[in-house]
Order: sequence, then C-alpha cells, then structure tokens
Amino acid sequence: MARTTLPAAKKPVATAAADKPAKPQKQKETTPEFIASIAVVLVTGLFIITFILQAFEIPSSSMENTLLIGDHVFVNRVIFAPVTKWASSFLKYRNPKHGDIIVFVSPAEPGLYVVKRVIGTPGDRIHLENGVVYRNGEKLNEPYVIRQGDYNTYRDNFPAVPAGPYDQLSPEWRLTLPSHIENNELVVPPESIFAMGDNRDVSLDSRFWGFVPRENVIGTPMFIYWSFETPRGEYLRTSLADRIGFFFRIVVHFFDQTRWSRMFHVVH
Repeated sequence: MARTTLPAAKKPVATAAADKPAKPQKQKETTPEFIASIAVVLVTGLFIITFILQAFEIPSSSMENTLLIGDHVFVNRVIFAPVTKWASSFLKYRNPKHGDIIVFVSPAEPGLYVVKRVIGTPGDRIHLENGVVYRNGEKLNEPYVIRQGDYNTYRDNFPAVPAGPYDQLSPEWRLTLPSHIENNELVVPPESIFAMGDNRDVSLDSRFWGFVPRENVIGTPMFIYWSFETPRGEYLRTSLADRIGFFFRIVVHFFDQTRWSRMFHVVH
C-alpha cells in the first residue's frame, strides 16, 4: 500500500520589519508651546537681572587698579539684600564686612551708582595719618591701594585736620562731620559704612560725602565680563554726538582694544 507523504510545514520567515519596533513620530511643537517656552526664558532672565545679577560699567579711576575705567562687571544683588524667609534656606545673606567691594547709591547724588571698598562698619574708629588708614588703633595692610604721590592735609590726615574751603566736601557732610569725631577719630554710626576707593589720592569717598547708609548698598561685583580701553573722562561726555562716536569706536576697535586678559577676572 502506497504511503502518501505530506509536505513539510514551512517555517515562518522573520522579516527585518518585524525585528525593529516602529519609531514613534516626533510631535511638532505647537505655537502655544513655543510661545510658552520663550516666555519662561524671558521671565527667568528678567528675574535674574532684577533680583540676582545686575550689569554695571566702571566710569572712573577711583578703584584702580582693582577696577579700571571701561570694566564691565556683574554685581551680586542677593548677598547684601534684606533677609526674606522664603529664600533664606538656599540664599546666603550677610552684612558688608571689612575689605568688601560694594556698589551703592551715592548719599550725595541720589540715582548715582558708586563702587568703593568697605573700610569701616558700625562702631569702628577710623583715622588717617599721612595717607595711612588706622582702624580701631591698628594700621591697615592694604596691598590693593595705589597713591599718586601728592599730599593734601585734610585728605591724608582725616579727620584730625579740618577741611579747608577748597576741599570737595558735600555741604551736608561739612556740617555733620564734627558730630562724628571723638579724639580725632571718626566713629561709624549704626547702619552705616565708611567706604574709600583703592586709588586713594583721587577717590571722592566717605571722607568727602560721609557714610554710606546700609539701605543704599546694592551688592558686590563678582567678575568682569568685558573690559574695553576707555579714555579718562569719556563717561563725562553726555552729548549725543559723543556717545555715538564712542559707540562706533567700540565697533571698529572691539578686537584690538578689548582687554582680553581681564575677561572673567574675579573682583576682590
């Protein structure tokens, strides 16, 4: 009897398409989502500029050689800000201390931003002898100070020598200065700071307009983000023609007059 042979069952052949899972299609960002992303970036940047960092440019030589005319710095606005409960857990607050460089609103010219170094804090007794600063009876070691070599009796022997008619004191400071002097030393009152420039002989500072109110302090410079060779007196030129001329100078000489070695230099 003949046997019928059944054909062998064919094995299924795997295909490449079956091995690879289908890639999910990337969804395109909708217009509302794009606008929301841009808004988040802008709000974050605005928050940082308003409450954390602020850009300042240095217009005078009073802090040379620590800060030069034409230095552009970012200032930390948080460190000296009033303490807030909601942020105290992750932000560090403190009062200005000796040696800090601070940016503040001038007590003599409201609206004018000034940068100086903290020399005296509340309770300190300050005086100068031949340009050398003494705090609470101790001579300060100030390696950052530069001198021009000239001599002024009031400026260099403050406050023992009374100001003359040609010394550049603010009217209010000329009247109130004597009330803060004890035994030929200046006593810093509460909530006040005595500040001076590092370029000691050209700096108009607390010797000439008095104490910096604690509430006037904005922050401390962190680092230089750009520095451009700027002539002395450039920032005193306020006419539109002068400002436009200086702008075009920056455009033309950006690469050869930028102080590249000062870029991202930490200020201290």
